[in-house]
Amino acid sequence: MRGRCGGRGGVHQDGPMEENVMPRAAGDGGIVGRRAVLCGAAGAVGATVIAGCGGSGSGVKSVEDLRGKEIAKAADVPVGGGKIYGTEKVVVTQPAQGAFKAFTAVCPHQGCTVGSVANGLIRCPCHGSEFKIADGAVTKGPATKPLLEYPVQVKNGGIVVT
Repeated sequence: MRGRCGGRGGVHQDGPMEENVMPRAAGDGGIVGRRAVLCGAAGAVGATVIAGCGGSGSGVKSVEDLRGKEIAKAADVPVGGGKIYGTEKVVVTQPAQGAFKAFTAVCPHQGCTVGSVANGLIRCPCHGSEFKIADGAVTKGPATKPLLEYPVQVKNGGIVVT
């Protein structure tokens, strides 16, 4: 028998696993082996997980999608740090007192949502990419592109995309 998913064992019509029995395709009169079913299911789950991580920036909202929306309260965003807003998939930062920036919270590497803002950096938990809170530039890969920036201004204490 070979490895778990690449092996040749399978359930045969006559009984338990046999060394050289290949699982048959559905519809050819045979029974598909347990390993073939389990490995197929594992492959489908793996593909779903990878798809969930995105790729090419899935989930990134356009400026038009957010224009005119209040995405944060200025009082909630710490100086020298920031806050992630999962509903809108944005991260709002305040690199200096009264200077607010907003970026997509979707990492350009594989589409994961960034996980934290600290010490002047926005960090992605999936693969370790880091971005500057001042301009969204990459400081540590694997991401090679900066976070998409949204133009914002403070209106009545709220951060609004313009």
